[in-house]
Amino acid sequence: MIESIDIANILFLDIECVSSQPSYDDLDETFQELWAIKSKSVLRKEASGEEIEQSYSDKAAIYAEFGKIICISVGIVVRDADQSLKVRLKSFSHLDEKQLLKDFCNLLNQHYKDPNKHYLCGHNIKEFDIPYICRRLVINQLEFPALLQITGKKPWEVKYLLDTMELWKFGDNKAYTSLKLLAAVLGFPSPKDDIDGSDVGRVYWEEQDIDRISLYCEKDVLATVQLFLCFRRMPILTQEQVHHVR
Repeated sequence: MIESIDIANILFLDIECVSSQPSYDDLDETFQELWAIKSKSVLRKEASGEEIEQSYSDKAAIYAEFGKIICISVGIVVRDADQSLKVRLKSFSHLDEKQLLKDFCNLLNQHYKDPNKHYLCGHNIKEFDIPYICRRLVINQLEFPALLQITGKKPWEVKYLLDTMELWKFGDNKAYTSLKLLAAVLGFPSPKDDIDGSDVGRVYWEEQDIDRISLYCEKDVLATVQLFLCFRRMPILTQEQVHHVR
């Protein structure tokens, strides 16, 4: 299937999320109680007060009900006049999540609105990025772009969602394979050369360095592009072919 897709019609993406508050103590009483309940399934046991607090710092970001999106990075592959490929990377990052989501949705509404032509591609996008974005759109009461209107659709109706982790599984549903591991196996640069996902909350809440997080997120997008090129048996991109748009 992917052999016939024009790579120029694919929007590659990745998101970064943090907990909704810097720490468990910063939650109001209602959400403290709700996280205490959630932590039982997160930790798979009855937890002490200290364990509940630590689990919030460690895990809340991955749940859309307790976290928020701080960055959505995207990449597009374009062709030069000589048909050589280049990738352009851009991040939507904002302290106001609603504004960030509006900006991202505007991109989809303007340039990626035809499910019969356009594609969204990411690593574990079907299990994480897309559901997370959709849930946060509901929470922020924002309208869904066409490519995110997936509720109730059959698998063959959302073939425009390309998941590189699913492609790597080849039908094996037992394990998660990280981009870092696939980068090492397939010989393209690792996206984890500065920080990784476990550092994002600290960098956001303690250092307030959203630019560093955005660059990290863009590297994940670039790694996804490189992985997709490997699936197509195409040369990986050199640094000269990569452009970060600010």
